[in-house]
Amino acid sequence: MSSCCSKPAPEPPSQSSCCSPRRKIDWLFWPCLVAVGIACLVHLAFQDSLAGTRTAAFAHGAFEMTTKMWWGILLGILAVGVIGMIPRQFITAILGPGGRFGGILRACGAGLLLDLCNHGILLVGMKLYERGASLGQLFAFLIASPWNSFSTTLILITLIGIKWTLAIVGLSALIGITTGLITEFLVRSGFLATNPNQRDLPSDFQFWAAVKTQYGAATFDRAFFLKHSRRALAESRMILRWILLGVVLVAALRAIFDPSTFAQWFGPTIAGLLLTFLAATFIEVCSEGSSPLASDLLTRAGAPGNGFAFLMAGAATDYTEVLALRETTRSWKLALALPLLASPQILIIALILNQPPPL
Repeated sequence: MSSCCSKPAPEPPSQSSCCSPRRKIDWLFWPCLVAVGIACLVHLAFQDSLAGTRTAAFAHGAFEMTTKMWWGILLGILAVGVIGMIPRQFITAILGPGGRFGGILRACGAGLLLDLCNHGILLVGMKLYERGASLGQLFAFLIASPWNSFSTTLILITLIGIKWTLAIVGLSALIGITTGLITEFLVRSGFLATNPNQRDLPSDFQFWAAVKTQYGAATFDRAFFLKHSRRALAESRMILRWILLGVVLVAALRAIFDPSTFAQWFGPTIAGLLLTFLAATFIEVCSEGSSPLASDLLTRAGAPGNGFAFLMAGAATDYTEVLALRETTRSWKLALALPLLASPQILIIALILNQPPPL
């Protein structure tokens, strides 16, 4: 479950663009890694001689992001390893029955805990729908999942602090829950179609007995931990490639825009918010890459609502997500329901966050 490359059960070959086994060279990971590495070396060796240039601004931005994020990245890799030990069938059982408030809460909670990239989340979410998760559970899972993973949350804490991170996590979970509940109401009223794959859990299913059987036979020796450590490192590359891209984009923005221009374009105005929302919809940046950009919107542009909207729009309105929903549900109506239901909530909360505090 820790990546879109996992293979716990026989399934058709994955179509995720980030995990194709035919690709021998990761043309996103290695160029971004080289760019960030060179930028950090340039900052350390030539920061005085290049002072005031765009090259210095790019190098400083990459170095600052890297030094702030390294410990969150290490803990994130550990989280990938731990979560990868959880069998896929347990996730389905944990979600519980659809159409109920408890099921929506469980789906949202699963989204908050799973450490996956956007492509991995889409694969898992669509598979959960095929296995019987309700439409409301699917929407709550997708909205809560992409950037609220454990590793991304740790990275966000290093960038904007724990206060703003907890506020954004709580508000995004709220949107996931409300969107799921509204969706379930529309399904019950007949406006949206129910999931034809939806099934109740067997009456004799015992979760803890299954857990005991699964893990009771495991041998927690050196080979076990080496195996999962190697897997965690391999699967984390999918996350690291987007983190590195985010660092490159932030460094590029700092080289192109000075603070005043950046604040003018993406500042706490309605135009700045709409521009941010539109950019997040069409720019294909994975969740881990969006965190550094969101932090800059909050700290440099002084627009916390824009940072929140940038994180959430990628989860609720991304065009790849809409296309994946259309492919799975065979319905444009169901596919477009997610952005139509979530976007107004995101924009309203973003506008509130952008308001200056009372004196």
